[in-house]
Amino acid sequence: MKNIFKKSGLALTAVAMLASCSDFEEINKDPNAASADQVQIEYFINKSIIGAQQDPNIAERSFVLYWKTTGHQMLRTGISGGTADDGWSSEYYNYSSNWLNAANTAIEVAQEKQAKGDVKVYSQNLIQIARIWRVYLMSELSDNFGPIAIEAFQGTNPQFNTVKDVYYFLLAELKDASTKLDVAVVNPSGLSAGDPAYGYDYSKWKKYANSMRLRLAMRLSEVDPAKAKAEFEDAAAGVLLKEVDDTFKVQERPGWDDLSGVMSREWNEQIMSATLNNLYIGLGGINSTDQLASSFHASVKPANYIGLKFANHFSMKTNEPGAGYWLDGLPNKIDPRAYKTFNIPGDFTSPVFSGYPSWDNSSKTTSRDLLDGTGAVVKTIDAKNTWNAFAAGDWGTLGSTNQVRSFNGTMPRMSQQFRGSTSQRIFFAPWETYFLLAEAAVKGWAVPMTGKDAYEEGIKSNFAYWGVSSHLGAYLASSDYNRTGTSVSWTHTTEPPASHTMDYKDGYTNAAGVATILYPNNTIYKNGTVKNDLLTKIITQKFISQMPWLPLEAWSDHRRLGLPFFENPAVEVPLPNMPVLTSGNFMSNQVKFFPQRLKYPSGLRNSNAAGYAQAVGFLGGADDVFTPLWWAKK
Repeated sequence: MKNIFKKSGLALTAVAMLASCSDFEEINKDPNAASADQVQIEYFINKSIIGAQQDPNIAERSFVLYWKTTGHQMLRTGISGGTADDGWSSEYYNYSSNWLNAANTAIEVAQEKQAKGDVKVYSQNLIQIARIWRVYLMSELSDNFGPIAIEAFQGTNPQFNTVKDVYYFLLAELKDASTKLDVAVVNPSGLSAGDPAYGYDYSKWKKYANSMRLRLAMRLSEVDPAKAKAEFEDAAAGVLLKEVDDTFKVQERPGWDDLSGVMSREWNEQIMSATLNNLYIGLGGINSTDQLASSFHASVKPANYIGLKFANHFSMKTNEPGAGYWLDGLPNKIDPRAYKTFNIPGDFTSPVFSGYPSWDNSSKTTSRDLLDGTGAVVKTIDAKNTWNAFAAGDWGTLGSTNQVRSFNGTMPRMSQQFRGSTSQRIFFAPWETYFLLAEAAVKGWAVPMTGKDAYEEGIKSNFAYWGVSSHLGAYLASSDYNRTGTSVSWTHTTEPPASHTMDYKDGYTNAAGVATILYPNNTIYKNGTVKNDLLTKIITQKFISQMPWLPLEAWSDHRRLGLPFFENPAVEVPLPNMPVLTSGNFMSNQVKFFPQRLKYPSGLRNSNAAGYAQAVGFLGGADDVFTPLWWAKK
């Protein structure tokens, strides 16, 4: 048994460069201090799953500052402007290696016990669960960096593998492990406590494995369609994660440990992104007055009103369709999940309202100024009962004279439901299964339901999660376009016009005007000619539904398809780490306007030059934030 710990520690050093085998947390007994007979497989599975919930240190850096930013779930420039942090990347790489080390050790412990004849009725199932969970961890690591080492825990410096080889391995593992799961096994009392996701309910793990296989197979759909189709169809023929009770989720708790909420750090405002706002507004045709108390109705604006124009304070050097305007009220129509996900500024008594940070009054300060170049006040804006979101990027002097557009109390921010460490973090939910099936159906693959049924079931499932099912019928029938030119109804595929007119007022003079507002051309997807086809509808709904738990998946879908529409960062001043985006081309999209991966940590380059060279060679490009992964758009 000492062999196992020694082997795992060596492998961890090889993969994580500077990491070492850390002490295992107290779960009944410390496995490092246990004898060979006392060590149990479930200790290591538990450690791996709980560790991957991400303690506040790594959650802030990876989940929030990397994934929520690249996935356009919140307003932040950072990596969206091409700037990655080597320290953050190194920490994530090392943490991930620890989680993988624990999963691999679970398999090794089980195999060694079997060799000694120490076999429990559930041992084989725990091996399969460790393999299934290891697939998720490896896919997460690869989707961040690209090429990784498949055989990373064999006691020697591992060989790196191409992303294609990694994905082929992961798909094969899921198929084999799910096939070998024996759902008829009855567990002894107490075993379920060691599995924070499913309590060792083997039928749920089987469904999760098959739905995970759908996710990974679909990831290959644009680069390796034959493999994607074969794997997807085979997995879709099995049991799938389709019910809310099957959701892979782990309970969070307050404090500072692995189970603390991934979005709980108070100093991150987590302001709504322009991407989400453009998808929300108008989508589904549900009136704000049918969603909000009567006290808000006077603030709801007409459908054809875009707001106050502040040409000297709001950047227009972005293809964000509402650029330059401040909506001095609430949208006429909006997706009913929006007001559940983000708070209305000034609505302090709402259960959605977040008072973070608790040490100042910024969350309740709704009045802010627009200044001139000398610092004098040009206009004071009270953001109470307003709804706005703006592009990230460098706003130059417009940013320094605008105190409103990114301030805590003036912008819609993430619901306290997800910030107080009392939620259940979701890794895979039924709506994702349905949207994957809908996409496969649109591609003509053999799946167990029609594309329309799968699409509508996905929306239905997510509406139930948010508690807005009363709006479902009207929503599914709606042909109203959102700001990106997409509607909800499956049968409504009429493309929007190139532009539409909206009323506005000059923010400085109050003079009325009529503006021509473009539906943005998403030139990454079908050269910008299509905004309302079935695939755009599916990914739009998937993007909204994955809020806020799966930003990495949102980022991966955009890398794979260019969907949904992501606005470009504003370039009032050129972004030094994104020189390809300029004041002359910001109205179109390019792959290189959006981050594609994380750079490998400097520790790998410094401690394992040969491994680093091998990994970069498999990338097919420079070790750069903008080098697309194998399965992504080029």
